[in-house]
Amino acid sequence: MTMKPTVLLACIAFATGAHAAPPAEYQCLIEPYQKIEVRSPVEALIEAIHVERGSLVKKGQALVRLDSGVEQAALASARYRAIMEGQVKSSEARLHYARDKHRRRDELHQQNFLSAQDRDDAYAEMRVAEADLIEAKDNRELSALETKRLEELLRQRTLTSPFNGVVTELMQHPGELAQTGEGARAILKMAQIHPLRVEVVLPVSLYGSVKAGARAEVIAEAPTKGSYKASVKVVDKVVDSASGTFGVRLDLPNPGGNIPAGVKCRVRFL
Repeated sequence: MTMKPTVLLACIAFATGAHAAPPAEYQCLIEPYQKIEVRSPVEALIEAIHVERGSLVKKGQALVRLDSGVEQAALASARYRAIMEGQVKSSEARLHYARDKHRRRDELHQQNFLSAQDRDDAYAEMRVAEADLIEAKDNRELSALETKRLEELLRQRTLTSPFNGVVTELMQHPGELAQTGEGARAILKMAQIHPLRVEVVLPVSLYGSVKAGARAEVIAEAPTKGSYKASVKVVDKVVDSASGTFGVRLDLPNPGGNIPAGVKCRVRFL
């Protein structure tokens, strides 16, 4: 009995599909998207810490408040100087008087009732009064600029979160001195956990077959078991010749924060 070609092709296709190997899996590690240490930009006493270890925080949320009594007093003084009118008003009055005085003496000089020296003295007084008014206005403007500078310094006394994340460790407490410079102890540590970062090392034979934007399935190990969809974000451009491998980074969405960072995993490229 001769098998028809159509039936033969169908059998071959079925046999091939039945014996097709599943996609290969590779060991990986789920890590926070980024980890930072929050330090103070100025040396100051820690007045309050608004979070605890494990606290979920939003971008821009206040984390730490530093002592700012001196800065607040200086800011209040600068704000008052910036709106003071006394010096400007008095300078305007002196200038008005000096101009009238010069005008009258100039008229008297033209009528030969006053010497040129007296007229020139009045003119000099008028120019000095003009300069005094300019200086008074400049001082007021400088106070306004000083106000902005002190507002920025005061803003630095409140440390805020640069991203949505979680506090992983408190390293200092209220009452301690926050320091700056190399080697200064951080106040707290935090991590961004949405999205997560998946790091995997692949054999060089796969170089070129895994590209940025490719989809993958990440299978998390204990304590959190489950599979999640991820996408390739970075493919290293440099291969490690010693091990014959290259690195790939995937982004793993974690909007609910249910996937813990630091968990081992396996990845399967789709």
